[in-house]
Amino acid sequence: MCWSATADLAAGTAVAAVGAACVIRTRRARDLPLAALPLLLGAHQIIESAVWRADGGSGPATVAWAVIALPLLALWVPVGVLCSAPPNARRRLLVPLASGAATSAALGYALAVRPVTAHIRGHTLGYALDLPHPGLLVAGYLLATVGSLLLSGDRWLRCLGGLAAIGAAVCAALWRLEFISTWCAFAAVCSVVLLGWSGRRPAEAVAPAVP
Repeated sequence: MCWSATADLAAGTAVAAVGAACVIRTRRARDLPLAALPLLLGAHQIIESAVWRADGGSGPATVAWAVIALPLLALWVPVGVLCSAPPNARRRLLVPLASGAATSAALGYALAVRPVTAHIRGHTLGYALDLPHPGLLVAGYLLATVGSLLLSGDRWLRCLGGLAAIGAAVCAALWRLEFISTWCAFAAVCSVVLLGWSGRRPAEAVAPAVP
């Protein structure tokens, strides 16, 4: 979505560098899936630079972009949050995890049986995929990704979830046709919050319980 192939490549490289720093700073093995999220999002932006250079279309770069944006992220985020969560927070995270698994399966099936195409619209990229029940799938996607972050009990992750929720609302309002592309780009930028999260002390992982 980032205006041009050059901008996407630069943004993706920067976000991937943040992801590498997150992985290096991580102190617990179970935090690694979430710490590696900026690496995935950075790679995602770099792949989109290839979509720009191909003038959109339905080639391998477009398919790779869609696989990351749709089924992979829908499952990666709730799994990563669940892995890093303390035992007392895991039960409530089963709902976004189940939503992510169901949404990921539906999106993966749609990508397997339907073509996805990218279209350059001025300084943005739009992606077209004929999805059944798109409203339901978007709701399940946001519950899995934003919902798991907001329910994590970790102040850093709640902050990231809040920023992602705001970004989703803004992107939906301003770029209706390019929602997934713009939201993924916004999420990539917001993932710098994970740099602070990855370097926290273990005692900071969960906010104190309110009596």
